[in-house]
Amino acid sequence: MKEKKVVGNTIMLYIMTIAKLIFPLLTLPYLTRILTEETYGFVSYVKSCMTYIQLIVDFGFILSSVKDIVKANDDNEKIGIITGNTFLSKFFLSILSGLVLVVMCFTIKILQMNILYVILSFVAVVSSLFLADFLFRGIEKMQYITLIYVVSKGISVVLTFVFVNGDSSLLWVPVLDILTNVVAIVITFIILKQLKIKVKISNIKDCLLMIKDSFFYFLSSVATTAFSALNTLLIGIFITDLTQIAYWSLCLNIVTAIQGLYAPICNGIYPHMIKKKDLTFIHKVLVVFMPIVLCGCVLCFFLSSTALKIVGGEKYIAAYVLFRWMIPILFFSFPAQVYGWPTLGSIGKVKETTLSTVIAAVAQVLGLVILICTNRFTLINLALLRGITEFILMAVRMFITYKNKADFVMEKINE
Repeated sequence: MKEKKVVGNTIMLYIMTIAKLIFPLLTLPYLTRILTEETYGFVSYVKSCMTYIQLIVDFGFILSSVKDIVKANDDNEKIGIITGNTFLSKFFLSILSGLVLVVMCFTIKILQMNILYVILSFVAVVSSLFLADFLFRGIEKMQYITLIYVVSKGISVVLTFVFVNGDSSLLWVPVLDILTNVVAIVITFIILKQLKIKVKISNIKDCLLMIKDSFFYFLSSVATTAFSALNTLLIGIFITDLTQIAYWSLCLNIVTAIQGLYAPICNGIYPHMIKKKDLTFIHKVLVVFMPIVLCGCVLCFFLSSTALKIVGGEKYIAAYVLFRWMIPILFFSFPAQVYGWPTLGSIGKVKETTLSTVIAAVAQVLGLVILICTNRFTLINLALLRGITEFILMAVRMFITYKNKADFVMEKINE
């Protein structure tokens, strides 16, 4: 019965993931065609910067608060307090993230090209603090996350085609992100009312403790970001060519979209693994999905130029070689994700999971330093480095899992 619930939640998350794949595939080709390469490069660069801001605001609550809500055992009063404290904690962190953004604007010249766009993008990030994805994941009601996303993003996609028609209407991009979040927040609180969950705040001390407890989850998220957003930031600093940033960002967007197909599996099995701690279940997942991942990687290699032409247009076909060098990321990232929070997190190995990410991130940073010092900081070398660090992440997590094998339950596979 529990496995059926996991399957149901995974299906709902997959519907949302398909929506996350379809919506960008509708807007991304449109934006790459109506915006110049330089403007699209700027938009992508700001988005990478906002990734760091979003990390500070979220601070790992998507994992720590989910765990707290699961442990609340369907007690709506406790769930309401956890939700309220999470919201307040995010508000405090939003203030901190604003200070970080000010420093970034003073030190990164590309951000100074359009300060208003940067500010509106920041407002869009901060407005997301009232989204309660962590709550719905914790109570295993993934259909609500899907509903909220599809409705709000659907509105945003339609309005993008209406209002964004060139470089001159660029500001509509973050404005529509803000509108999307407002719609999502309204739907969220309507659902909370129907579920009879009242959002409450206990006290500031509990919020500070919540931030402290979520630190290792946050550290893991920051380390993970070193694999993607950090590369884009450094491209803007050491290469400074907005066209190169556009190439890198488009290829990375495609890779990220494909990786997004992995997320529903990991998110779907996470609550189940917290309760069951069944390592055999993880083995089943890998046996079923790894052949599919391999076939997908082969297709990506042979269809790389076609994919770039469809998504970005003729002017982005030249980036197909770069995209091919990113394909190993896709292969290694699935087992790396599965052996992460769904596996190690389920037995309380928070520090170990974070350590695995930090080790891979350190390898990434060292690799970046070597590339910069040897004057080999190129897009191809960056893609190669990302594949290596993804392999390191996978290998370390597999080692930690089997080192702590005794902490799992090994159920017999049904014949």
